[in-house]
Amino acid sequence: MDLFGRVQNQRQVESQIVRWRDSEARAERDIVSVEEPLEVRIEGNSVAVIMRTPGDDFELSAGFLLSEGILDGADAIGSISYCPHADPPNEKNVVEVKLAAGHAFDSSQLKRNFYASSSCGVCGKASIEAITAGRMIVAHHFTVDGHDLCAWPEAMRHAQAVFEQTGSLHAAALFAHDNTLLGIHEDVGRHNAVDKIVGSFALKGEPIPEVCGLMVSGRTSFEIVQKALVAGIAFVAAVSAPSSLAVELARAGGMTLVGFLRGKGFNVYAGGERIRGDVPIIGE
Repeated sequence: MDLFGRVQNQRQVESQIVRWRDSEARAERDIVSVEEPLEVRIEGNSVAVIMRTPGDDFELSAGFLLSEGILDGADAIGSISYCPHADPPNEKNVVEVKLAAGHAFDSSQLKRNFYASSSCGVCGKASIEAITAGRMIVAHHFTVDGHDLCAWPEAMRHAQAVFEQTGSLHAAALFAHDNTLLGIHEDVGRHNAVDKIVGSFALKGEPIPEVCGLMVSGRTSFEIVQKALVAGIAFVAAVSAPSSLAVELARAGGMTLVGFLRGKGFNVYAGGERIRGDVPIIGE
């Protein structure tokens, strides 16, 4: 069981949120899609951690190994099972692949280990522990009025130059404490858009402003929240829903996480104290 009261391997869970609509805020329960790491091992060698919604784990593992060229064909797979040697035993987030007779796997030839996000594909690193290592607590005092927050999506949308032409790109934007748009980047991957925002400040030799908020199109996965956490951004808002692991990381990192930011409303999944306008604080 975890902070959601979740039984492992459910695909959706209930989470306590604050629903803000037309200046009225109230505490409610909401359904959140589960996101959990699946570690894939071949003959005991950890080769990938895939962020996914639990279910069809064997199919996902086989498809990943084949599509990434880690195995050269389906006939190389002898069996797939949940790892009996995981801690705890029979852990449903660790899959063990045994090779068929006549096939071999040389782990030293694997040029990179994989951490694959449910939203973006391959991103590096190959252990579940590495995903959550080095968490930082974000403590800066960025706040925004609920009405001003509702203006972010339109401001970001108007600044999306390429989206106006193609309608196919995600965006990430930074807003200052006075709601000034500090920067915006677009990409086919929402995670790439966030990386571009962070990288733009790095290439200018400037730190990301301590008092700012990040707005992203689409949903928020664990990786989006992780990127913001590492960059020191305490406030993340999105047009769509977060995953369960994104909510968990935001709460653990002392962040504010807002979803369904549309029209005159939004849902607060973590850190309601950064939103001005009588927003209830979510209980632990």
